[in-house]
Amino acid sequence: MQIIRRGSVPTKRAPASYFTGTVWQDPIVEAPEPARLRATLVTFEPGARTVWHTHPLGQTLYVTSGTGRFQTFGEPIQTIGAGDVVWIPPGEKHWHGAGPDTLMSHLAMQEAQDGAAVEWLEPVGDADYLGA
Repeated sequence: MQIIRRGSVPTKRAPASYFTGTVWQDPIVEAPEPARLRATLVTFEPGARTVWHTHPLGQTLYVTSGTGRFQTFGEPIQTIGAGDVVWIPPGEKHWHGAGPDTLMSHLAMQEAQDGAAVEWLEPVGDADYLGA
C-alpha cells in the first residue's frame, strides 16, 4: 500500500509541445506495472486545449468543473461540462480543452500499453478550435 499525501506532488504546467495555451496538471496515479492505469487532473485556462492525439487502450474523461470542448477528428465539436463523462475508444484521434471564455477541469484516465498511454500528434489550429 502507498498513500500519497495531498500537496506532496506539485501542480505543474503542462508542456507546450502537447498543449496550446495555459494548462495545469495534477498527477493522480501512475500505477507501477503490471498495472496500467494513468490518471491526471487537468485544468485548462480559457482557450487552452490539447493537440490532436490518440490512446492505445482508450481514455475516459470526467469533467469536474467548468465548460469545455471535445472533438473527434472529422466530427463536430461537442460542448462538455461539469459532471459529463466522455469515453474515447482506442485509436480515436481527438482533442479536448476549455471553452473560449471558460475554464475547464477534467480527470483524464487511460491505460498504458507497452509503457505508452498516449500518442501526441499535430496542434489544433485556432480556426478548427473555434469551429470556423
